[in-house]
Amino acid sequence: MTTIVLQAAGQGGGSMTFLVMMIAIFAIMWFFMIRPQQKRQKEIRNFQNSLREGMNVITGGGIYGTVKRIDLAANKVDVEIARGVVISVDKGYVFADAAASQTAGANS
Repeated sequence: MTTIVLQAAGQGGGSMTFLVMMIAIFAIMWFFMIRPQQKRQKEIRNFQNSLREGMNVITGGGIYGTVKRIDLAANKVDVEIARGVVISVDKGYVFADAAASQTAGANS
């Protein structure tokens, strides 16, 4: 009878260990994968909200250009990619400051 009680207690501890391990794995994924991605998205959103005319930017398609006009009502940005060539891009697809990314690339 004592053996059966001890076996039952041992099995209950195993499920508790499994639960603790699953929580630990989720916490590790949160701190190393999800949280940095959320911080990066917040930085991009802040950059997009701070756009102003004359800034050098890179679009989501990899096009370098200069912001010529910002239309907040339509959520569009007019970007000059060559002299006299202006394209309209959704504000959500302007990701980086071209000047900052070029200096960061030169330093590495």
